[in-house]
Amino acid sequence: MAAPASPPQLRDTYEFCLVERRDHLLEVTINRPEAYNCFHQMLSDELDEVFDAYEADDTLWVAIITGAGTKAFSTGGDLKFLGSGKAMRLGPSGLGGLTDRVRSKPVIAAVNGFALGGGFEICLACDMIVADERAQFGLSEALVGLVAGAGGTERLIRQLPKKLAMELLLTGRNMPVAEADRHGLINAIAPAGEAMALARELAGKILACAPGSVRTTMQMINAGAAHASEAEAVIQRDQGVIGVLMKSEDTREGLAAFAQKRPPVWKNR
Repeated sequence: MAAPASPPQLRDTYEFCLVERRDHLLEVTINRPEAYNCFHQMLSDELDEVFDAYEADDTLWVAIITGAGTKAFSTGGDLKFLGSGKAMRLGPSGLGGLTDRVRSKPVIAAVNGFALGGGFEICLACDMIVADERAQFGLSEALVGLVAGAGGTERLIRQLPKKLAMELLLTGRNMPVAEADRHGLINAIAPAGEAMALARELAGKILACAPGSVRTTMQMINAGAAHASEAEAVIQRDQGVIGVLMKSEDTREGLAAFAQKRPPVWKNR
């Protein structure tokens, strides 16, 4: 009988991304600044591996993804790579290991500059977005004969007013950060160069909560999103996951800490 496969783990180094642990926080940087952090097969595969490891590691509770340099979070697919006839073969978790993944833990996008094409699709797949004042968002695939096939068409139409989403998808124009903020697409705007600092601040607020509560909340949100109506989502919600949470050590700790007027000490169990 074959030995069970070991859970995925983070490597010490990657070629196309940077990965850093900060206690329970994982910071992931797309590291192709010379190419505006655009995606080719190798980068997408590395990020897929990173987020497999993030999901499997009980000591990591929140992740931030950003881009290296000051010009771009990511400008999407590497058109030179695609133009050379090399196909992007995405795994079941989608572009960058995020666009088709159903996650149990939150990911924040820290947008430092342009987030275009697949880069924007990565942002749309994240749970929260903070962006610096220079950021711009766009799905420009139609301008080069492509389509936003990594969840862009499905997510943008749900995260923006339909008419505006249609305009962006069918014209390929960029959306400045102020417009994105006005329509509720992002959580906050940072001064130039400060998106990562603001993302860490937001992550800190999540880390102050019980990790089991965060995970259960995300599980309920994901399950509810599968239902067409709000009423159906509420009626069909899984009460079992709430029962499991209520029996957890962290729930007992949270209630005791509140009663004792002290900060809770979470153990993720």
